[in-house]
Amino acid sequence: MRLLIVEDDVKLVRALKRGLEREGYGVDVAYDGDEALERATAHDYDAVVLDLMLPGRDGFAVCEAIRRSHTDVRILMLTARADVRDRIRGLDTGADDYLVKPFDFGELVARLRAVTRRGGAEAADERPVSVGDLRLDADTYVAVLGGRRVVLTAREYGVLDCLARHPGRTVTRVELLEEVWGEDFDGSPNVVDVYIGYLRRKLEGAGDARLIRTVRGVGFVLEPP
Repeated sequence: MRLLIVEDDVKLVRALKRGLEREGYGVDVAYDGDEALERATAHDYDAVVLDLMLPGRDGFAVCEAIRRSHTDVRILMLTARADVRDRIRGLDTGADDYLVKPFDFGELVARLRAVTRRGGAEAADERPVSVGDLRLDADTYVAVLGGRRVVLTAREYGVLDCLARHPGRTVTRVELLEEVWGEDFDGSPNVVDVYIGYLRRKLEGAGDARLIRTVRGVGFVLEPP
């Protein structure tokens, strides 16, 4: 899942980017309204974390412009303004949710999960997946295997979900990169193997590390348990 953070506080941006990447999100950053619109137009983001007070165009104007051209993207507005009128205006300009600074990082992540579950395309893509004894819960990023719960990060969940939607079929590394990291990912394809390793260790704790089989030189296949 790919996010755009629009915020002019450099220190806050660094903290948010670091924390969200640890949660498994891909994160781009814009420091003013014009840069935000340029990035939002050039890329398809799952969500935009948008500060209200920005150099140049403020968050209200940015939100309206993004909503006109990208109706499906989820927008979470951040601001130090706690006035109810500002919240109403933010929602009226197209924001999906509103979070007042200072905020708890855990609440930010929870709200992002909530807003990205809303809407037609996202809701269809996150319908429950079951393969044998394996069940995936998109609301909580939890896999249930043989009755045991395995808590996953967003990126781990994305990899397992992609494999579970094609049980018994080899899913290539390229497919996983495009599905989970996005077409614009320019890092090493070996990141897929790293996350497969994370998943295997967690699934081993639930009693089955052999759920995911490596097809040498191609990709990975989920063997229905």
